[in-house]
Amino acid sequence: MSTPISPTAWAFTEGFVPEDEILAEARSRAQEMGVGAIDPGTGAALRFLTAALDARAVVEIGTGTGVSGLWLLRGMRADGVLTTVDVEAEHQRLARLGFTEAGFPAQRARTIPGAALEVLPRLTDSHYDLVLCDADPHEAGAYLDEALRLLRPGGVVVVVDALSAGRVPDPAQRDELTVTLRDLGQRVLDDERLLPVLLPVGDGLLCARLVG
Repeated sequence: MSTPISPTAWAFTEGFVPEDEILAEARSRAQEMGVGAIDPGTGAALRFLTAALDARAVVEIGTGTGVSGLWLLRGMRADGVLTTVDVEAEHQRLARLGFTEAGFPAQRARTIPGAALEVLPRLTDSHYDLVLCDADPHEAGAYLDEALRLLRPGGVVVVVDALSAGRVPDPAQRDELTVTLRDLGQRVLDDERLLPVLLPVGDGLLCARLVG
C-alpha cells in the first residue's frame, strides 16, 4: 500500500515544471482582474496532453487571461489552432497580449467572446483533439455534452477543479456545486465511450478519452 502524498511532495510536484516570465505575467494579470488561473501542475499536464495527442485543434471553455491557453499552445503542433471562449472580452484581450508576448502568431488563437453554451453549438462536430472545461462549474454537465460532440474519436475532454476544493470525495458535502461535480465524475465513469482518469494536480484534473 502506497502512502498518501505529503503536502511537501504535492508542492514539489506542482512546481516540478517551472513557469517562465510570460506565464508569470499572465498569472499576474489574472490576479489583477480577479480571475482564477490554473495551477502550474495543471498547466504542465495540459501541455503534456496536447503534445501527446499531437493536437491540431483545441477548444478552451474559459479563456481567463491566457494562463491555460499558453500551456495548451506550447504543447500543440506548430500549425495548431486554439479556439478559446469567454464571456469577458477584456480577459480575452489580455490573453491575446500574452500569446503575442510568447511569440504565437495571431492565427494560432481564435478568441470568441460570448457565453459558452451559446458559442459551442456553432463549432464543428468531431473536429477537435481536446476540449478543456474551465468556466462555470455549474454548467460542467452541459460542457461535457458539447465536448463529446466536438471531439474526434480518440480526443480528450478535460475538466479542471474536479474535486471542488476537496469536497467531492467527502459524502457529507452536499452543496449544489459539489454534487454537480460528483455526479459529473460518476457520469464519466459510467459512459462506456470514455476512458477516464482523475489526476491529483491542482484541485483535481478529470480527463477522459473518447474511444474511437
